[in-house]
Amino acid sequence: MTVLVKGAGVAGLATALELARRGISVEVVEHRTDIGLGASHWAGGMLAPYCEREAAEEIVMTLGLSAANWWDEAAPGLVQRRGTLVLANPRDLSDLKRFASRTRGHRWLGEDAIAELEPDLKGRFGTGLFFSEEAHLDPRQALRGLYQAARQLGVSFRFGEKANDAGAYASVVDCRGPQAIGEIEDMRGVRGEMLYLETTEVSLSRPVRLLHPRHPLYIVPRGNGLFMLGATMIEAEDDGPITARSMMELLNTAYALHPAFAEARIVETGTGIRPAFPDNVPRLIETSEGLAVAGMHRHGFLLAPAMAREAAERLTTTHASERRRSA
Repeated sequence: MTVLVKGAGVAGLATALELARRGISVEVVEHRTDIGLGASHWAGGMLAPYCEREAAEEIVMTLGLSAANWWDEAAPGLVQRRGTLVLANPRDLSDLKRFASRTRGHRWLGEDAIAELEPDLKGRFGTGLFFSEEAHLDPRQALRGLYQAARQLGVSFRFGEKANDAGAYASVVDCRGPQAIGEIEDMRGVRGEMLYLETTEVSLSRPVRLLHPRHPLYIVPRGNGLFMLGATMIEAEDDGPITARSMMELLNTAYALHPAFAEARIVETGTGIRPAFPDNVPRLIETSEGLAVAGMHRHGFLLAPAMAREAAERLTTTHASERRRSA
């Protein structure tokens, strides 16, 4: 039994690894020339199930609770368990209270406690929320780690090709993400824009979310003075360059977090199309060829482990049932 996995983003790599762990022969086909060159490349890498509950369904939090442990096992040494800090300017305190009411797993912090966690923010915010059990990782390193782990378990990869030979496989798992928009019912594209800043004037130890009525922002430290800022959510399937409006909004909000970001260098910008269903909850869908892991929205690194496990378990059960019937 060989299973074809279409797509080498986070969902495809996680699914390939889970199948290989169960002793199933796997081949991954990716139309791009390398892994993770789609939406996964631009991800924040926040393993933040409690924070995501603020704007997502309960199932997103539930499925995401085990993500950090899964990533620790799949790509050892990459997960940073330093929690998430959520802040708001005094005029936006009502937004912080609303965020707290929609989430759990946090504790309220005062000015001194915020400064203890993030000394460079001393005196800038009087109140915040700390989600101590959350974690983050660098998506690009994590994708490479998944690829190496899958290769070690015998998964084969074909890059720069389209899978036109699905009939040659026992089953197919479609993990193409936004490429499947128009083929999977009710799935749409949501544009996300991000940028990387470089500065030695600010140091952060963990992801910081700054609430804002129009432009909530997260900043994720990548080390060596690099910070990833994201991300817009625009109902559009345009993957063209970042817009001037979005650039200004991201930079203005970064400046509101710490004025030193005004002197930071912009070293990279990017956009990605996130596939999503109307409720923004991923689904495992039966297709004519097998299964599709679809609609990851903004939860790719958080929910790929759970979705991959479910896909692998379903295929393993199906394969076992077919063997029993043919025996």
